[in-house]
Amino acid sequence: MRRLLPALFAALVLPCTAAGLTVSVTGAGGAALTGAVVFLESPAAAQAVRPLSEQEIGQQNKTFMPDQLVITRGTAVSFPNRDTTRHHVYSFSPTKVFEIKLYIGTPAAPVVFDTAGIGVLGCNIHDHMVAWVVIVDTPWFATADADGRAVLANVPPGDYRLRTWHRGLPPGSLPLEQALKLPAAGAKVAVSLPGVRP
Repeated sequence: MRRLLPALFAALVLPCTAAGLTVSVTGAGGAALTGAVVFLESPAAAQAVRPLSEQEIGQQNKTFMPDQLVITRGTAVSFPNRDTTRHHVYSFSPTKVFEIKLYIGTPAAPVVFDTAGIGVLGCNIHDHMVAWVVIVDTPWFATADADGRAVLANVPPGDYRLRTWHRGLPPGSLPLEQALKLPAAGAKVAVSLPGVRP
């Protein structure tokens, strides 16, 4: 089992002209962390969150597609199997424990992810298959692009907890977090996860 690496991160908040929040996420050696998930939490955010329209994580060529999905609390996710071989999708993560036993096609009932957290999915038949579901309790979230840049648009000014997660964190790690006061003009934030490699 991997040791929990000490996670250090720094944030620099600078005013910007566009409304909203721009987050630049870097990892080991200052490399951009593509796929990092950033989100803003607050009591107001938790009250404003709504489930997304039904999402899906398919299985094709013995691979989860997509292998990372960010959704809001209460969102239903379907798991269509587009392979000709049967899969057995499961999660033992505390945020959502479920199993869809050996099947082909699309199960009749989607899985509702009703608790915020990080869910790790696997296939009981194909051990190499893995995917992540990030369930957030806020409508303000984004995934970093190839440059490690994530943009959260139209966020009301106020006091938040900025949380950042990347699949390269040690298994079971919580998203890193910091307090953030977002001005009406918006802000730019730099977040560093020095122990994480792209």
